[in-house]
Amino acid sequence: MNQMELSFSATLDNENFARSVAGAFMTQLNPTIDEVIEMKTIVAEAVSNAIIHGYNHNAECKVMMKMTIENREVKLIVQDFGKGIENPEEVKTPFYTTQKDLEHAGMGLTIIETLADSLEIESVINIGTKLIITKSLKNHG
Repeated sequence: MNQMELSFSATLDNENFARSVAGAFMTQLNPTIDEVIEMKTIVAEAVSNAIIHGYNHNAECKVMMKMTIENREVKLIVQDFGKGIENPEEVKTPFYTTQKDLEHAGMGLTIIETLADSLEIESVINIGTKLIITKSLKNHG
């Protein structure tokens, strides 16, 4: 098993950084371009949710991201220590959002579920939220 972990300020400027790190880390698996794009999209959605919904754009807060690779399975954990989610299953409903004024609001977790093999949400009010996402890459060789 190989793993990496990082934390960064909860600012949307760091979303691209997180995407790039994830893409670079998974190159050891020789993924297809589509697999890299899908994982970067998953990272972008998970990280932006932590920044926007967990921390309300408070750049003094930190987002934690951890990736592990075992065989051809990538496990991604994105965690914030923000306000938490009252009903974690409810937020998986397409178009569910607490911020209706945002463009594309309510689709982030739906996109993650579509692209990943699994999505678990652990959340406690005023303690934070952890997304645990797995994606298996195909054997192509």
